[in-house]
Amino acid sequence: MFECGKIPLLFVCKSTVPRIIMPINSALRPLLCILLLAIVFFGCPVIADTIEDVDNIVAVVNDDVIVRSELNNELNQLVTQLRHKGTRMPSRSVLERQVLERLIIKTLQLAAAKKRGIVVSDDMLARTLNNIAAENDMSLDEFHEALDADGIGFRKFREVIREQITVSRLREQRVVRRIEVSKQELESYLKKESARLTQRSDYHLYHILIATPEGVSPEQLADAKSKVEQLLGKIQRGEVGFKEAAIAESDGRQALEGGDLGWRNAAQLPSLFIDAIADIERGDISEPIRNSSGFHLVLLQDYKGGERQIVTQIHARHILIRTNEITSDADAHNRLAQLKQRIESGDNFASLARSHSDDKGSAIKGGDLGWTNPGDFVPKFEEMLKTLEINQISEPFKSQFGWHIVQLLERREHDNTEAVQKALARDAIRERKAAEEGELYLRRLRDEAYVDIRLSDS
Repeated sequence: MFECGKIPLLFVCKSTVPRIIMPINSALRPLLCILLLAIVFFGCPVIADTIEDVDNIVAVVNDDVIVRSELNNELNQLVTQLRHKGTRMPSRSVLERQVLERLIIKTLQLAAAKKRGIVVSDDMLARTLNNIAAENDMSLDEFHEALDADGIGFRKFREVIREQITVSRLREQRVVRRIEVSKQELESYLKKESARLTQRSDYHLYHILIATPEGVSPEQLADAKSKVEQLLGKIQRGEVGFKEAAIAESDGRQALEGGDLGWRNAAQLPSLFIDAIADIERGDISEPIRNSSGFHLVLLQDYKGGERQIVTQIHARHILIRTNEITSDADAHNRLAQLKQRIESGDNFASLARSHSDDKGSAIKGGDLGWTNPGDFVPKFEEMLKTLEINQISEPFKSQFGWHIVQLLERREHDNTEAVQKALARDAIRERKAAEEGELYLRRLRDEAYVDIRLSDS
């Protein structure tokens, strides 16, 4: 409620700075009451010109707004990126529409995350930024300076990363965690795709999506099909480039990157895509592909052949002593040193493991860990195994689980292609389901939202 008899009254509007707050002179209070009523009942037409002078609204998204400065900032960054890549750009109005839609979706996701209590702590953000800096072979201070030198600004970059983590955690919570891969799905996938996985294994694709809504009507379906066929004809005749067409017309997430999906393993791609590009060559474009999301065009930029996955497996056994209030590090070390001496003097490793090891899962098997692949053990354990000869027993060493002695029994070169394909298939099915469910989730989020686009008034 607005009470015109009290002072000071404040008017707050969104701008490039966090807030603009103006005290209201008592002589203007009657006029202010009229203006406030206009805001409530007519969506602010009376003072629209004043707001536009500050930072006009280009979209209302539920309880939030997107203002011209936000849109311009995103648009300018995109234009810079496209020019740097040498991509021919569509008109500014087309770019504005695409960028604004991206901002609307981001706003809805951030609001949904906030509603569900998803918060990115400063500590998590700091760790992420340190990792990004390290991946670029810089200290955090050097990374800070590099961003400032590029005109990006560390503070802005920091908030962009916070938003990306927030959206990623929302997707994990609302989509990924709910996805399950059944044994039947895995077997069916491998039966259909395993032959192809050993042929063309990786693809670099560009993609255009002409989306159709849920419960699409025959008329809407016909319109979308006509649009994608006309677009394909223009690309094939050289009237427009594929990347330019993606920026201007695609409803896909990578539209503003020219539809670039980057390199994807075959197992990560929808089977519809694989079928469509199975017999085409580099530079070719698929015929229109239809699924529940709409109609797709796929440009095959490049591909790589499949390779066998040969790994060095190890067979080892160990004895673990955990530390606690009773057993100190020194106690655990001394016990294992004594056990090692007994084994080297002729006692049976397996019997001692059954009697003394705190790793109950392997203890019942005499400490036997079976055949394992690289990455199956924690780094400290793997590093120790690399130093051992066959049948050699290590000195006592500490990992995050406690103190160990380990004996290397065998090494072998193993064709792990089948296991890798199963892992890739499982990941691919999960990723495919996550992509489909993610698109549906975003579509529902968009459909259920109140969105008022005001670009024509900008």
